[in-house]
Amino acid sequence: MDFEEFVLAASTGDLAAEPAAREHADAVEFRMDLADAPLEALVEYDGELPVLATNRVEWEGGEADDAPERLEDLRVAVEHPRVEAVDLELSAIAGDDDDPLRTIAHAREHGAKVVVSIHDFEETPARQEMARLLDQALEFGDVGKLAVTADSPDDVLRLLAVTRGKENAGDPVATMAMGEAGRHSRAVAPLYGSRIGYAPVDPAEATAPGQYDLATLRDLVERLS
Repeated sequence: MDFEEFVLAASTGDLAAEPAAREHADAVEFRMDLADAPLEALVEYDGELPVLATNRVEWEGGEADDAPERLEDLRVAVEHPRVEAVDLELSAIAGDDDDPLRTIAHAREHGAKVVVSIHDFEETPARQEMARLLDQALEFGDVGKLAVTADSPDDVLRLLAVTRGKENAGDPVATMAMGEAGRHSRAVAPLYGSRIGYAPVDPAEATAPGQYDLATLRDLVERLS
């Protein structure tokens, strides 16, 4: 999973859903924070798709407690041969704890890529601020991920402009606008250089506002490309 090309990740807290994702997905985003026994599930995982391991903390829309065990579990996860990338929040890296940096180093020691993510559930920041956040994420990660909340098409246009600017600069980013006003960005952003898309296999199991289901997003991306 090198993210040189667009990667469509099937987001799920249940690795048993992987066979249903194979037809449309390039990878599985395993939401460890949504799984009952995530490390046990990884031990048993023998699927075909590579795994992007995410243990999303509560303040960024997940269900994991902000406890040392969260990143400890990520470090164990990255030792699995099918875990080819991990996701860490920029807000966690920016804190005083050095565990996030240890987790990044551990991931790279095991050949895994690092996605550093930012989630804004309130608004779409100004273009300069979005670019700054992505630059900061790229200081630590192989891909900078920015998910914002759009209230209008103008918000989406700002996000796409930033995405295109990063693509032109050779900076690998993944961007999307959450909410109904930004829903189409998930299909359109890859045209502007976004490297990762996320979708649930089952539409009833969306892990972020405004997600398309996996089959629909794959179809839209292919039709637009």
